[in-house]
Amino acid sequence: MANFPDILIDSFNQAGQGQVFQFFDELDETMQAELVAQAETIDLVEVKELVEEHVKGSQHYSLNLDGLEPAPYQALATKGGDSAQWDAAWEAGSAALRAGRVAAFTVAGGQGTRLGYDGPKGTYPVTPVTEKTLFQVFAEKIARSGERFDVTIPWYILTSEINDDATVAAFEAADFFGLSRESVHFIVQGLVPAVDYEGKILLAEKGKIAMTPDGHGGSLRALVRSGAVDTMKAQGIDIVCYFQVDNPIVQCIDPAFIGFHVLGQSELSSKMVPKAYALEKVGHFCIQNGKSLVVEYSDMPNEMQEETKVDGGIRFNGGSVAIHIFDRDFIARAGGSGEGSKLPFHRADKKIPHVNAAGKIIQPDSPNGVKFEMFVFDALPLAKNPVIIEAARADDFSPVKNAEGVDSPQSSKEDQLRMFARWFKAAGESIETDGSGLPAIKFEISPRFAVDEADFVSQWATLDPKTEIKDGAVIQ
Repeated sequence: MANFPDILIDSFNQAGQGQVFQFFDELDETMQAELVAQAETIDLVEVKELVEEHVKGSQHYSLNLDGLEPAPYQALATKGGDSAQWDAAWEAGSAALRAGRVAAFTVAGGQGTRLGYDGPKGTYPVTPVTEKTLFQVFAEKIARSGERFDVTIPWYILTSEINDDATVAAFEAADFFGLSRESVHFIVQGLVPAVDYEGKILLAEKGKIAMTPDGHGGSLRALVRSGAVDTMKAQGIDIVCYFQVDNPIVQCIDPAFIGFHVLGQSELSSKMVPKAYALEKVGHFCIQNGKSLVVEYSDMPNEMQEETKVDGGIRFNGGSVAIHIFDRDFIARAGGSGEGSKLPFHRADKKIPHVNAAGKIIQPDSPNGVKFEMFVFDALPLAKNPVIIEAARADDFSPVKNAEGVDSPQSSKEDQLRMFARWFKAAGESIETDGSGLPAIKFEISPRFAVDEADFVSQWATLDPKTEIKDGAVIQ
């Protein structure tokens, strides 16, 4: 009987992908074992389908914009929304939290490369005084929310092949930032092979396949394949709060948002923020043929993005900022293998370093192949009863993406300071700020003390004596 590597190699040969093992006999035993282990993870049927659809099929994705309309959303009470509905949502979300139905889920597979930082992005320091890392900020928010609602909130963290070891090591070195180790779960993002324009799987090295992450949409199938969804079901968790690692002011656990999701019997709820300007590079929440969807800025013509309403406001104003709540059973469907519910893959033409047939490493200077990725917002049209609520950008979205300028560490720290100053003013304290709301001094409110304005006002009232508000102060 043929041994296992021979059977595996034969399956690649039969699939027309035998080139993956063309240098196999040149490798030592360790490298052979590594290549076999890597090849084992590849779904050859899926690769064939991807090649047929995205490489040999239509090469250019084009969205049909016919009948596209802005999606309706629940406006903030301060922006004309129904304050009674917001109050009811807060109560419903609080009840769900106390019942232990809620988990947090952070997509954290990236490195800090664009920030000039060598390490997982979650280990990048972001707060204005104490320089807490993104992971510490989120951990403290989750801990405080658990304390607030008398519950332990599980935290699922999606890492990647490149940063999983360093991420786990950072948590262990920080003793999990005060959280119980049992409540923190690490999941490694899935990978898919890159192919050339003939649909052939590329080798990064003679003994290594060119694999790439399957996109933030792949987070859903990672939850399924890792067994996390089964764990959630066993624990009675059916509400999963999704956010990305680069946004330090995100309300990780937002009772009102959870409440709207529960009351709407939604499978997928999303937060929108009004666009800062017409051509801001964010996705747009839309509705088409009765289905909610997100249309990326790159897929919507500029003239459509710039359309205005009668009152002069931007017509397509609902910006997507990657803050969602998923129903657990919907994750099981959208991240599973059932027909008609899976997220679609998208094609990305890339310059992919690879080994040619002569065994030479080629560094291409133009796109030479295709990577495949899924987008999490593609789940929206698949979901029943999708809910979209408005969020205040100043309270929920100030990402750290670029080394300087917009969405940089500096801009995010300033936004944090503006938020802290607003909280103090809401608590009745006077604090000097400029025209943009930026305080004259640098200080910090720890997420362990309060996670939102209402929480701060309540907590601040109990302090006696109160912390002096001065430069360098930390309220914790």
